[in-house]
Amino acid sequence: MSQDYEGGCLCGAIRFTVTKAPIRVTNCHCRICQRSAGAAFVTWAEFPAHAVTWPAQEPEIRGSSDVGERGFCPACGATLTFRFLSGETIDLAVAGFDDPSALAPADEIWTESRLPWMPADPHLPQHLRQRDAD
Repeated sequence: MSQDYEGGCLCGAIRFTVTKAPIRVTNCHCRICQRSAGAAFVTWAEFPAHAVTWPAQEPEIRGSSDVGERGFCPACGATLTFRFLSGETIDLAVAGFDDPSALAPADEIWTESRLPWMPADPHLPQHLRQRDAD
């Protein structure tokens, strides 16, 4: 059974709907996430890209590295998406969902970049880099 998830940016200009359950939910501690969101880490929910719709307006997209791009609201600047250039999935920032409590993280990645004052969650698997790169 599929569950719909909805969310959007801070100002409400961009809204999204997701019609599939997440593939995974992850806390990312990489420096790019830290800098792009202005936060110690970002919690991402990964979905098949075809399951995400943008009813009124899609996010503005900018390259953030040689392998990925990020989407944000051009009106309020809210971080919304991450997508590998070579992938068929899209990550949505969990904080942007109307009910972020429904999307609990299952692991933490790029912990080698974790800020020293941010303790590891002892209940989650820890990966120094990406899951496959440890």
